[in-house]
Amino acid sequence: MTAIKHALQRDIFTPNDERLLSIVNVCKAGKKKKNCFLCATVTTERPVQVKVVKVKKSDKGDFYKRQIAWALRDLAVVDAKDAIKENPEFDLHFEKIYKWVASSTAEKNAFISCIWKLNQRYLRKKIDFVNVSSQLLEESVPSGENQSVTGGDEEAVDEYQELNAREEQDIEIMMEGCEYAISNAEAFAERLSRELQVLDGANIQSIMASEKQVNILMKLLDEALKEVDQIELKLSSYEEMLQSVKEQMDQISESNHLIHLSNTNNVKLLSEIEFLVNHMDLAKGHIKALQDGDLSSSRGIEACTNAADALLQCMNVALRPGHDMLLAVEQQQQRFSDLRENFARRLASHLNNVFVQQGHDQSSTLAQHSIELTLPNHHPFHRDLLRYAKLMEWLKSTDYRKYEGLTKNYMDYLSRLYEREIKDFFEVAKIKMTGTTKESKKFGQRRLSLVVGLHGSSGKLTGSTSSLNKLSVQSSGNRRSQSSSLLDMGNMSASDLDVADRTKFDKIFEQVLSELEPLCLAEQDFISKFFKLQQHQSMPGTVTEAEDTDGGTLSRQHNAGTPLPVSSEKDMIRQMMIKIFRCIEPELNNLIALGDKIDSFNSLYMLVKMSHHVWTAQNVDPASFLSTTLGNVLVTVKRNFDKCISNQIRQMEEVKISKKSKVGILPFVAEFEEFAGLAESIFKNAERRGDLDKAYTKLIRGVFVNVEKVANESQKTPRDVVMMENFHHIFATLSRLKISCLEAEKKEAKQKYTDHLQSYVIYSLGQPLEKLNHFFEGVEARVAQGIREEEVSYQLAFNKQELRKVIKEYPGKEVKKGLDNLYKKVDKHLCEEENLLQVVWHSMQDEFIRQYKHFEGLIARCYPGSGVTMEFTIQDILDYCSSIAQSH
Repeated sequence: MTAIKHALQRDIFTPNDERLLSIVNVCKAGKKKKNCFLCATVTTERPVQVKVVKVKKSDKGDFYKRQIAWALRDLAVVDAKDAIKENPEFDLHFEKIYKWVASSTAEKNAFISCIWKLNQRYLRKKIDFVNVSSQLLEESVPSGENQSVTGGDEEAVDEYQELNAREEQDIEIMMEGCEYAISNAEAFAERLSRELQVLDGANIQSIMASEKQVNILMKLLDEALKEVDQIELKLSSYEEMLQSVKEQMDQISESNHLIHLSNTNNVKLLSEIEFLVNHMDLAKGHIKALQDGDLSSSRGIEACTNAADALLQCMNVALRPGHDMLLAVEQQQQRFSDLRENFARRLASHLNNVFVQQGHDQSSTLAQHSIELTLPNHHPFHRDLLRYAKLMEWLKSTDYRKYEGLTKNYMDYLSRLYEREIKDFFEVAKIKMTGTTKESKKFGQRRLSLVVGLHGSSGKLTGSTSSLNKLSVQSSGNRRSQSSSLLDMGNMSASDLDVADRTKFDKIFEQVLSELEPLCLAEQDFISKFFKLQQHQSMPGTVTEAEDTDGGTLSRQHNAGTPLPVSSEKDMIRQMMIKIFRCIEPELNNLIALGDKIDSFNSLYMLVKMSHHVWTAQNVDPASFLSTTLGNVLVTVKRNFDKCISNQIRQMEEVKISKKSKVGILPFVAEFEEFAGLAESIFKNAERRGDLDKAYTKLIRGVFVNVEKVANESQKTPRDVVMMENFHHIFATLSRLKISCLEAEKKEAKQKYTDHLQSYVIYSLGQPLEKLNHFFEGVEARVAQGIREEEVSYQLAFNKQELRKVIKEYPGKEVKKGLDNLYKKVDKHLCEEENLLQVVWHSMQDEFIRQYKHFEGLIARCYPGSGVTMEFTIQDILDYCSSIAQSH
């Protein structure tokens, strides 16, 4: 291996200014045994570059060639496969993994050791050595501290060492002085030996000459030692003299330390006393205010508030460790507790008296509000009580039991007060709705009959309209005569009365909501400020959902009688509002029931108004009492609205028509028109337009189905006439109102109207020229069977003679007579309200002309050259139709 190494150095690396440091004979793992050499080299020039070079023997000869080189800095991992057992395999991780098998484990270990040394010396990058014996790496560490840096171990790695330039120069000079050294090496070696002996003798003589100087030096050292001994004796005496001074200084230092410690303790004691005096001393003025302060005047309330804050600060002072063991501190704390207890009791008693007095004062003002539809204003009471807000905050933080007691008493007093006010308020609203007060004398009898109809009759006021004429249909015959006479007395139509009643109801209901909303918001704001309860955003879990009749969801608050778990101050505000205003929701529901009973169409007004107020309340606070209460009531209003729609659909299904009179426009079609017109005026720009659109869809489907049902059952009026007139009315209504959600139904109504108009015209025109129609139907049947048109005239039943015979039966006079009879029959079928006679007659004229042209065409094709023509012309038809229409 040494010979190979020298050969590689000479042939490959020396020409490239490189030195070979280590070599290993390897072959690739898992392949055929093609041996090559891995060489670790460094460059001779700086900066030094370290490489791993793969060298392979040439196939053409015995010389070696350089195949591939990798920079050592690109080497990431050296994997020796097994650190314990001997294994010749190893991996080098460059840009990819190269797997090698060394010829022996010793060569592999020597090569890995060389790589490790080069990495330590030249590279700052640390190569990972995996599965390499730590013993192998430790043996590779040089013994000298700096040898790894300076490279002193290269001799062990490299057996071959070249001479440097200086060494070569010295050898050349020496050899020039001995020219015969080359020719006679023995003489040259002998000369060198003699010169060495001469040098050794000179060295020995020099050493012997220096012995005298050494003796002189030893004497000087002995004298120096004596001087040192004398100095040490003097120092010992000095130390004995200073020992007594040190003891005195230690005593002075200890005394100073004790004085300093005493001063420090005095300062700390003074600081503690000042702390207790400054923080636990309550001024006499504050004590007097807490004991005897006037809680009814503004000045007294301010003094008590300042005193209470000062007391709270004294009680909440953070005492330092050990303060609570002082008797004076304990006594002061007890005194503060007594002051707090007495003042809290006095404050709670005074506020309870204020609550009671407020109930009496407000009761005295109820009489003046009983006539007008307004609620008493509680602002003065709130303004007076808000002066105590800071004291309530103090009570809440110092004595929560008394704070809770005051809260309960406030709710009890105020709930009774508000209950009286709200019930009286709703009674006034009901009276104004039913018209039983003096202000209704103008239409007193009409209102009286309405009240009798509401409370004294078992009949229902169902939903299409609630005008008095429809109320009379449901009531007894006596009330029918009364309502009709009252309508005459008032010179007002039923529709006018409906509009007036509904408008008045709408105003009253809006006023009720407008009075309740500021009342609830003002009370909630006062509770938050007075009882120091924070109003946060909506809290989860306080609102449940209830299904409406459409399958949607509406917010529904828990029953007011079931207390909710108080988990936050927001919940506490809501609990207080529920108890104080527990009568609002029942009273609103009663008012809604009354309005629905007076006129089920009132549910439309209530749905719009209630939705608007719920939307407004939720924008302010979605979880507030007002929002949830109005949301609950909105559920009831929505159900009443759905019930109104269901009643109208049920009425459509229950409609019975007379068998002796013509049908005309069905009642529920006219009622749908009234409902849609009213709803569009009410729901203009409303928040819950979607509810109305759903109702429209249900109603129009019901109208379509029941119009067809009635048309099928009709005996007096043809089915096509019933369908045509009613769907024309529906189409006209939808076109006029322009309801966007019913565009498809509008198109459908138009299509049904057109189809049944055409069907009725075709059916009616079969009668004036009945025999002619039958003759040409037979002709078309023969053509359809495959007979050629020009051969039809050879059929016995359809020859020219039969054609002339049929045509002669319908001269112009007979045709006009037939059309006149048809006009009279159509006039009997159609109703006057829809005014479709001229439209139908014009369609019949067009259809008759179309049939005439069709007959003329059949004669020309099937009887060519026969000269047979109708005995009347198209112009005759136009004249007949025009004269008939004018005569009628």
